[in-house]
Amino acid sequence: MTPASTDEKTDFKRSLGLLDSTLIVSGSMIGSGIFIVSADMARNLGASGWLLLLWVLTGIITVTAALSYGELAGMMPKAGGQYVYIQRAFGPLWGFVYGWTVFMVIQTGTIAAVAVAFARYTAVFVPAFNPQNVLFTLGAIKVSLGQLFAISSLVLLTWINSQGIQSGKIIQNVFTSAKLIALFGIILLGIGVGLGKDTLSANLQHAWEATTTSADGSVMPLAGMALVLAFGTSMVGSLFSADAWNNVTFIAGEIKNPRKNIPLALFFGTLMVTVIYTLANVSYLSILPLKGSPVATDVIGRGIQFAEFDRVATAAAQTIFGNVAVGIMAALIMVSTFGCNNGLILAGARLYYAMAQDGLFLKQASHLNRNAVPGRALWLQCLWASLLCLSGTYGDLLDYCTFASLVFYIVTITGIFVLRRKEPNAERPYKAVGYPLVPALYIVAGLTICGILLWTKTFNTGMGLLIAGLGIPVYIWTKRSNA
Repeated sequence: MTPASTDEKTDFKRSLGLLDSTLIVSGSMIGSGIFIVSADMARNLGASGWLLLLWVLTGIITVTAALSYGELAGMMPKAGGQYVYIQRAFGPLWGFVYGWTVFMVIQTGTIAAVAVAFARYTAVFVPAFNPQNVLFTLGAIKVSLGQLFAISSLVLLTWINSQGIQSGKIIQNVFTSAKLIALFGIILLGIGVGLGKDTLSANLQHAWEATTTSADGSVMPLAGMALVLAFGTSMVGSLFSADAWNNVTFIAGEIKNPRKNIPLALFFGTLMVTVIYTLANVSYLSILPLKGSPVATDVIGRGIQFAEFDRVATAAAQTIFGNVAVGIMAALIMVSTFGCNNGLILAGARLYYAMAQDGLFLKQASHLNRNAVPGRALWLQCLWASLLCLSGTYGDLLDYCTFASLVFYIVTITGIFVLRRKEPNAERPYKAVGYPLVPALYIVAGLTICGILLWTKTFNTGMGLLIAGLGIPVYIWTKRSNA
């Protein structure tokens, strides 16, 4: 074995405490979703009770999964996190397929979607970044200045994180703290102003009379299986908004006392975001009517359902601050998405590093640079995420990421049952809360949502499965190449 280059480090630095880890959990979760997806959910469900129930259920599912992951994190406090858990429970093939899917779509697709959202809100201040400003076309792909700006944000964040864990930590803590404070401000102002109006009570009068509203404003009642399908489909938005909480497990090699701090960070981070998301929607309902018209000319007339460009938070803020709210909310979402992508970029490269260490990813990704971070893995991630910025729409990326991510959450939590049977005497400093009932309920809920999405969004979810399935022949080829 050749000695390591003087420009490389061989070990991670354990420099992240519980607060840092909790902010990575919450900061990676809070991106653009909470500010926009409630509009589509309101159109799909048409009733405040179902809307709030969906957000609460999403929170319960997320916290339940986080509590279950705590057991695995305590057992295996290693860089790579979820990849390591799946590999130990089901073998290297399943571990590789997960890592492959993370690189191809889950992590990089989420990074790309968030970067596109960052560019869209920057366009409020720089109209040249609007998606309609197409510079040139490459076959079926239209390249806009906004997409190039989104890519430039990825390059900047990748460079910052390549300078060391402290650089990424500072960005994460500052931006996450800023957006948490801003979100709490919106919640308090929204509910406070709403107390002097009857908007919330009006929205709650027919809380369970579900309807679906088309783009032209036509309304159809929902009941029975149609309601179940609409509810499950609408969960794509809320689940995407609450995703990426598992990223903290990827950086276990840089967390102090990971057996204790990772489970606690998962619980505190997901619980905090669940509360914020639920209260944010109560705030929206306190100052905006749920139902609206697509042809209305003011924010009240358009309501939550037809908020301009689905910018529900902006519409809510306009009722308080007037037209200046457009700029205020755009700046807040820019902060939110920039901080979110920092956490995603920081964490994702650690998974590819762990795979490369096992000979299951490009060999170049197995090295730490002079700053003790996987620099080459960071830049490979940046390259692919940048290409995804050019390849699809925000909605398509959202569907691919959410479905594929949910599938592997189910696989990972199933691994708890497998490891309890295979390794009953393994050290478990933290055990899954409510085992076996709570993890089993998550698996059932996850499978139900996946089934609904396969039925209602067959092409996009099928593409997610296809991408994951392609990992099998790639794994076989990789093993033969390394033999």
